[in-house]
Amino acid sequence: MIYFKKLRWKNLLSTGNVFTEINLCEKDMTLIVGQNGAGKSTILDALSFVLFGKPFRKINKPQLINSITQKNCVVEIEFSIGTNEYKIIRGMKPTVFEVYQNGNLLNQSAEMKDYQELLEKQIIKVNHKSFCQVVVLGSATFQPFMQLPSGQRREVIEDLLDLQIFTTMNSLLKDKVTENNDKILQINSEKKLVESKIEMTKEHLLEMHHNNEKLVSEKQLLLKETRDHLLELKDKFDYTQDQIDSLKIQTEDNETITKKISKLNKLRHQIEGKVAMLNDDVDFFKKHDNCPTCKQSIAEEFKDKTITEKKDQIKEIEDGLSKLTEEYDVAKTRLDQIMEIVGKIQNYEMNKIEYRTTMQSLYKYIDQLEGEIENINNSDSEQSDIKITDLENELKQIELDYNELSEDKHLLMAAGILLKDTGIKSKIIKQYIPVINKLINKYLSSMDFFVSFELDENFNETIKSRHRDDFTYASFSEGEKQKIDLALLFTWRAVAKLRNSINTNLLIMDEVFDSSLDQNATDYLMNIIRDVAKDSNIVIISHKEHMNEKFNNVLKFIKHKNFSQIQE
Repeated sequence: MIYFKKLRWKNLLSTGNVFTEINLCEKDMTLIVGQNGAGKSTILDALSFVLFGKPFRKINKPQLINSITQKNCVVEIEFSIGTNEYKIIRGMKPTVFEVYQNGNLLNQSAEMKDYQELLEKQIIKVNHKSFCQVVVLGSATFQPFMQLPSGQRREVIEDLLDLQIFTTMNSLLKDKVTENNDKILQINSEKKLVESKIEMTKEHLLEMHHNNEKLVSEKQLLLKETRDHLLELKDKFDYTQDQIDSLKIQTEDNETITKKISKLNKLRHQIEGKVAMLNDDVDFFKKHDNCPTCKQSIAEEFKDKTITEKKDQIKEIEDGLSKLTEEYDVAKTRLDQIMEIVGKIQNYEMNKIEYRTTMQSLYKYIDQLEGEIENINNSDSEQSDIKITDLENELKQIELDYNELSEDKHLLMAAGILLKDTGIKSKIIKQYIPVINKLINKYLSSMDFFVSFELDENFNETIKSRHRDDFTYASFSEGEKQKIDLALLFTWRAVAKLRNSINTNLLIMDEVFDSSLDQNATDYLMNIIRDVAKDSNIVIISHKEHMNEKFNNVLKFIKHKNFSQIQE
């Protein structure tokens, strides 16, 4: 049961930026009065908007926003279902849609459409049309049950009898049927494909068997040529290695010669430095008669003797240097020979790398050819039989799957017959039609309207007078139509309570006392309302303030500075 507790709104229609709040469960009977345009019927649009995101009356959704404030339109409602407490907040400018369960905000990651579906299908479990048929009656813009097309009538009845599960099941079943048909088409295609594969495989394997010997011969010839080429490369590789080994022997003195040249170079530089020093001494004695340090004159005899000694030393050293140079030239010549041999060794090494790389490729190619020859030799009649057997086993499995899908199809078709409107739902509705008709006539007689009113399985009415005259809903006066509408409303609430489907404490009746009901009908209706109010909270909207004494709670709506509000 949906137990509505509190409804509040602001900046909705003629309501300003101050919340208007109505306790929906405090009193069993509440009268909302006010002049036309005072905003008393705003409760209907507030309730419809917060629960379903749409106005109750035939206006565009943006028109719900107060035309003066033009923003912050918000509606909040609190209710309980079983042990769970709920609060819904919905607004425009800015857009707000929040559902709280026991104080916790439910997941809002889903799109607005899916979030609304969660509210309708999993929480309140009722759509807008069915909600209005059970909770609201009497508004000038409201479309009563008898004015609904047959398809929509059926939707309301199915909601009341909690039969929508069968509609959902039928929708799921249709998906299953479509899926089953798709699988059958797919498996037929697979069957044809496998059959084609078997035929093609037989032809292919036969042809392959005829070509095997020729193909093996060609690959064996190629294998022989490759092996011969490999032997040639191995001979070249071995020859190159021999040349390298021979040349390396000729370079065994490389290190000795290199060290000798380095030593001779160092010694030559030292000797050249010594010669340069002696020449500097000779030049000094030639150019100076006095000592630069002590300023004493140098004896000519000493000068000549010293110069002669120095020149003798220079000649002796230069003679040794000449011999050293000859020895250096011999060593350098040998080093050049060694470098030439090293160059040859490097060339041979490059050739050896090239031979090795080519030989490795040839080894791989030989392995490949040997593997191909082995595969060809293995693809004999036995191998052919294995492939065909595998395909035939696959075909058998496909046929088994097809038979299983065919059985499923028959079951789905049987289930489809049961879930059609003429199936299970029709049988359940047949059981309830007498109950529904009995209740309708009970409420009609309670309003002093004595006709025989019956709905058939297609929810078309048959109305007969006491004299068995036939009537239709359209043939009655507005007051009589309203009695029928009221009888249906109370019937739907009774059925909903019986089925525990659309069961709620709230009933709102808009201007039912302001229309075509005569005084007697009004009195009868009040008796029914008092009876219903024993376990419900009824809100009556009217502009007739003389009815105040009939209600234990009266809310008067007035206009103040162009804004609707409840008079204190």
